[in-house]
Amino acid sequence: MLIGTADPEVLAAHAPTLADFDAETVRLEGVDTFQVFCEIERAGTEALVPPGLHPTVPPALTWTIQRVSESPWGPFGLAQCRIECRSGLRQRGFLRGGFIDNPEAATALSAGWGYRLEAGDVLLERGYHASRVSVRVAGALVLDVSLEDPDRLRPEDPHFVANLHIAHTPNGLRLVQVEPGFEIERAERGRPRIHSFDAESWHSVGARPAHPVAALLVRGAVTLPALRYVCKPDVLAFEGSERVGG
Repeated sequence: MLIGTADPEVLAAHAPTLADFDAETVRLEGVDTFQVFCEIERAGTEALVPPGLHPTVPPALTWTIQRVSESPWGPFGLAQCRIECRSGLRQRGFLRGGFIDNPEAATALSAGWGYRLEAGDVLLERGYHASRVSVRVAGALVLDVSLEDPDRLRPEDPHFVANLHIAHTPNGLRLVQVEPGFEIERAERGRPRIHSFDAESWHSVGARPAHPVAALLVRGAVTLPALRYVCKPDVLAFEGSERVGG
């Protein structure tokens, strides 16, 4: 059984802080979600997640980029890089790094749900034959991926895995489980292509893309629910899970 080896104290140095677990459910409207699932090289995978999590076999990451038209904080673009893993028996995505182009939304997402985010420009271009996303930080390109030759899917076909965010909480350093809900109006799947990925900018050194598997692009509403569970980062979920909400 593979177990993560990332030092929780090192991860804690840049982790956001939750003063409480009282964030209320928020609904985001008119959301385009672009996601690429990509297998990565095996060597060093364990160092990308803490000891409370199990890397997947084969190891993989997902880039999830969202353009939100309506939110309590106005429109924004959000980009995440997550390492696929398991918490106990459940599949999860451990957030290594993210970028956002709305400071108010960044503050709310970090304080309410533990998103680790930095300022960046997030662009999503939809097209009939292909769609493409790019993320730039201070003008430097840190991600450029595309979806080509799309095929329509039924709205009920796509599946999105819940997030785990390391954060300082009233219970101590914890993995915060965030389970966005998707109400999909339109969905398509296509061939992924990776044009550029700067792993260091995403705090993901050691994540080396090997085989892009699939790309999704969906449109609809997304709900950020109230928090329900957190886990100790250095203890497996069977022993370290704690209920914090109803």
